[in-house]
Amino acid sequence: MIKGMLKLGIALALFAGAACVSLAVVYSITGPVIAAQQEKDLVAALKDIFPDSDGFGEITVDLSSADPRVTFANAYAMKKDGRVIGVAVRASAPSYSGNAVVLSGIGSDKKVTRVIILELLDTPGLGANASNPNYFVDKTNRITFTGQFAGKSVSDPFDVKGDVQAITASTITSRAIAAIVKAAGESAADYLVKTGGAQ
Repeated sequence: MIKGMLKLGIALALFAGAACVSLAVVYSITGPVIAAQQEKDLVAALKDIFPDSDGFGEITVDLSSADPRVTFANAYAMKKDGRVIGVAVRASAPSYSGNAVVLSGIGSDKKVTRVIILELLDTPGLGANASNPNYFVDKTNRITFTGQFAGKSVSDPFDVKGDVQAITASTITSRAIAAIVKAAGESAADYLVKTGGAQ
C-alpha cells in the first residue's frame, strides 16, 4: 500500500515537473510575441486618439489619480514636431463585473480628444454597450457612449445623468467609465500646465 502510494506520488511529481517545464518553454516562445502585439496595439490606440501625433514618451511616474477608485497603469505625452500636444492615460476602475480599462486622450486645450475602452467584462447587451460602436446614447446624432466624451472639458463635472448620458440600465458601468475619464483628464491637465504644454 505504502509502496503504491509512493510510486503514485513520484509519478504525479514527474508529471507536474514536466508540465511546468512545458509551460516555461511555451511562454519563452509566445511571451515576446504577445508583448510585441500588445505594443503594436498600444501604438495603434494612441494613434487613434491623437492622429496628428508623430511620437510619444512615457510619463507614468508624473501622473497620479486623485480618485481612489481609479488606478493609472500608463501615461504618455503625445508629441508632434517635438512639442507635447496632449496626454494619453491608460487607467482602470471597478465596474459591474470587474475592472474597466480605458485609454483617455486629453489635448493641450484641456479637453478630451477621444476615449477607447480597452477591457470591459460587464453584462452583454447592458454595460457592455459602453464599447459597442452601434449603441448610441444620442440616437439622433449617432453619438456612442464613449463618443460623448470627445470635446468635454476636464473641468466639467462628468456626472452620469447630468452632463454624461448613461447607458440604459447600466448606471454602474456608466459611472465607472466617467470616473476614469474624469480622473485621467484632471491629472493630464495638471501635467500639461506644469510642463507648459497647456494652451
